[in-house]
Amino acid sequence: MLEQLLESYRSVSLEEMGKVKLLNRVDTKFVTTRKGLCDLLRLASDDYFIQEIEGRKVMPYTTLYFDTPDRQMYAEHQRGRKNRQKIRVRRYESSGVSFLEVKRKNNKGRTDKKRMEIADRVPQPSEYSEFLAKYSRYNPLNLKPQLSNAFYRITLVNSAMTERLTIDTDLRFVNEVTGIEQQMDNLVIIEVKRDGLTHSPALGMLNRLRIHSSGFSKYCIGMTVTNPALKSNRFKERVRFVRRLMDNN
Repeated sequence: MLEQLLESYRSVSLEEMGKVKLLNRVDTKFVTTRKGLCDLLRLASDDYFIQEIEGRKVMPYTTLYFDTPDRQMYAEHQRGRKNRQKIRVRRYESSGVSFLEVKRKNNKGRTDKKRMEIADRVPQPSEYSEFLAKYSRYNPLNLKPQLSNAFYRITLVNSAMTERLTIDTDLRFVNEVTGIEQQMDNLVIIEVKRDGLTHSPALGMLNRLRIHSSGFSKYCIGMTVTNPALKSNRFKERVRFVRRLMDNN
């Protein structure tokens, strides 16, 4: 069913999608199931294009998150700090290209991402100390791998090229410290990414489908479900919500 719906979309190339960088943007996340995603795709086909690369519309991604040994980045999110950072390596598996990224969120909800292409799948942060010192407040010598994830991504863009939707499915987490794995096959994370208050047809569609905005940090939720020793009060209700969705498959 999902594949048939995707075939109904007009395609845009990676080069055309490059016009919608949105590195300084407002993100709104939604959590739903594969059924909810199919309902959205039925509504959105007249207003959105789908990114297609070498004939593929569903792309595999992996991510490796770094943190300090006492997990300061996780702890700041757990405490509710608004100004926070994440440091990760995002790998585009279809092309084999990897980027070291510093993702920052401010107290007004805006996201800013700085990145550099790297050759390493699992880099030593100390080798990129100049980049990290410029954009991150963490000492590269203290950063260690904490969590990896894998997922498949569908990317839509509106006809005005002012908004991008990323749709992540088939999430899998592996904790680099505990070795615990967690799969969330039925879960779908939709993220509406736009510059400021750009009009979004998708927001109206999601509202019609009663799919409401919901915070979801892949890093924090992944850490919570793969390391029982972590303090996770802030994320417990979100994890319960996610498990209910998966149980309703």
